[in-house]
Amino acid sequence: MPMLAVKAELDPGFSPLSLAWKAYQQQVAASGAPRRFVCAIERNSGYTSPWSADILPEGLDEQATVALLERIVKSLLWMRGGYKIHIAGCRALYERLHADYQLNGKRAFDVGFMQEVYEQPFEVHWHDDVEAIAQPHEEISATGRHLSGCRIGFDAGGSDRKVSAVIDGEAVYSEEVVWFPKITEDPEYHRQGILSAMKAAAAHMPRVDAIGVSSAGVYIDNRVRVASLFLKVPSELVESKVRNIYVDIARELGNIPLVVANDGDVTALAGAMNLDAGNVMGVAMGTSEAGGYVDANMHLMGWLNELAFVPVDANTDAMVDEWSGDYGCGVKYFSQDAVIKLAPAAGITLDPSLSPAEKLKVVQGKMEAGRVGARQIYETIGVYFGHAIAYYALFYTIEHVLIMGRVTSGEGGSLLLAKTREVLDREYPELAKRIQLHIPDENSRRVGQSVAAASLPDIH
Repeated sequence: MPMLAVKAELDPGFSPLSLAWKAYQQQVAASGAPRRFVCAIERNSGYTSPWSADILPEGLDEQATVALLERIVKSLLWMRGGYKIHIAGCRALYERLHADYQLNGKRAFDVGFMQEVYEQPFEVHWHDDVEAIAQPHEEISATGRHLSGCRIGFDAGGSDRKVSAVIDGEAVYSEEVVWFPKITEDPEYHRQGILSAMKAAAAHMPRVDAIGVSSAGVYIDNRVRVASLFLKVPSELVESKVRNIYVDIARELGNIPLVVANDGDVTALAGAMNLDAGNVMGVAMGTSEAGGYVDANMHLMGWLNELAFVPVDANTDAMVDEWSGDYGCGVKYFSQDAVIKLAPAAGITLDPSLSPAEKLKVVQGKMEAGRVGARQIYETIGVYFGHAIAYYALFYTIEHVLIMGRVTSGEGGSLLLAKTREVLDREYPELAKRIQLHIPDENSRRVGQSVAAASLPDIH
């Protein structure tokens, strides 16, 4: 286990994958005869995102190579998204993945999720020729930053919905309405809520040229694939009433050009527009960990960015998350679950009858009261996050990181950010020079989100 320059006080077993990879690469360099490894994740429309690295020569500590690359591939799958894993350069890894990624295998959750999202059977393929899968085939998307004309920006949250009428980049009308989509079974409730919001915005413009939607969940070709907003809708109604809910409403309003995007991506886009800079990653620490990313040109990449299921801890004894059944994944490090997980080590007892959100409020209250243990919780999460950013940087080009969500509110967010910066400065000085950390204020985030959502469609 690597020694940490900045200790995770409440989690002495924390073993960052970023440092594990760094140490492994030093071994590779010392070996003098590395081999090339490539993993390409294929998603909808045949788009592929290859990732390559030098690894140890075959036969030299192959077990350690397979163990580490398995974590890398899992990370790539949830960052990029897809239903085919293409492997070249490490046959032992391929055999491990081929066994694990089955509906009755160790990664059954991952397989089931990706099959639902992409509506294709999940596959793992071996390639003898590394170069055969080394070339990217990415979506060239001009999504976002289109501000001309009269546009509706709609943000579908789990507790409230926000809509704006945007004319040439200026929000001329906005409304925010409390609703309860996550606990409502009737999909007509969702449809009427979305439709009424859009009609309210449309009433404040001479016409509607485009509709942009920011919504939690996974969307492919503007269709709902996996979204907690429709959690209670009976499965037999999902296909007929939910899959095309945004497409149908845009058609009902007059065949208006529409783009639906994950709210994490739209948050990153809003941050990029506010900063007037690209290579922006947004991370929200709330009920779970949500992520989003825009490239150097401030374009969305069509990637999944489900960081909640991306591993960050190499410690095999780390907490297992209930959804995926895997250890060391982001959801237990960058969400209210992380706060709850660390509370006992901080000497804070939480009433088990409280909801996770209520438990978070208890800790935040102790933070305001100056409780040392509460401060240590946020500092430990900051240590986690510093190493996680370094790990994410293996797969994304990052110059700005936006940190948001209820976990980061108040003084706790400032403590978290300071510790994150300390980790970057001491463990990853080269990254620290190029990555800036930001906590956007609530007002700019809310207004920016609606304008960014409205900017999604290209009406030309």
